[in-house]
Amino acid sequence: MAKTFNAFNKINSLRERYYKASIGKDALIKLISEAEVSEQVYNSNAIENSTITLDETEKILSQINLDRFITEREIFETKNLARVVSYIDKKAKEQELTLPVVLSIHKMLISNINDDIAGRFRKDDEYVRVGSHIAPNPKEVVGRLEKMLVEYNGASHESIIKRIAKLHLTFEYTHPFIDGNGRIGRVLNNYLLIREGFVPINIKFIDRNKYYEAFKEFDLKGSTAIMEEIVGKAITNSYYKRLAYLEGKKIITLAEYAKKNKLSHSNLINKANRQTIEAFLEKNIWKIGIDNK
Repeated sequence: MAKTFNAFNKINSLRERYYKASIGKDALIKLISEAEVSEQVYNSNAIENSTITLDETEKILSQINLDRFITEREIFETKNLARVVSYIDKKAKEQELTLPVVLSIHKMLISNINDDIAGRFRKDDEYVRVGSHIAPNPKEVVGRLEKMLVEYNGASHESIIKRIAKLHLTFEYTHPFIDGNGRIGRVLNNYLLIREGFVPINIKFIDRNKYYEAFKEFDLKGSTAIMEEIVGKAITNSYYKRLAYLEGKKIITLAEYAKKNKLSHSNLINKANRQTIEAFLEKNIWKIGIDNK
């Protein structure tokens, strides 16, 4: 609990800095969000075993031909998810998250991939399994999701880290759709973060093993501790990146920073992973903002 409380205080402090730094910089904030779409799409798809690289994701979204064959499904998964990410960035503040909104986002994601299941929850005998976890009876899906939203909204006094972690784990445990559950779950995190005045997060493919540990911990113990750590670090990472740009800092790689200051690069990477320095991942490279002199 103390760790989450400290992380929440840190995030609130970063949030205040962000608000001050963002005044009059709407155009730059929009550019940062647009530039981040391909990373959001790459990481979320990679967590679901997509073979498409970040470079290929950027090419697909820029309508550039690829050097190898990519299935039509993977092309649509990339383009549809990019559309969803952009839609949420614009619409989250305008509309409360409800089950009809969740369904409309799912329809956007699965269209042209499997139109028979796009925009609807599991029904009848449509059971799904993820590893050793068999998702609840389709008849329970709506009730479980309604309860999930009520609990999220009713816990507004708790830290955003804890609330997002619990909602995400509950959503994935329920696995309300036949396909697209992971991608939808991660974009819903951002829908709620944006609605509550926080920055969106990007759960990285490199954190995939720990991410799956969080689901196992929740299944076995009902604990949200690992997911809270993932969400907390993802939020600080997102703030560090945006503040580096908005505060007009010179952005260099952590390797350059280590060389310039005669510091251990591996030690800095460890600190970056723990988010104890203001470093951030951008296109899978650790970077840091330094004051211009």
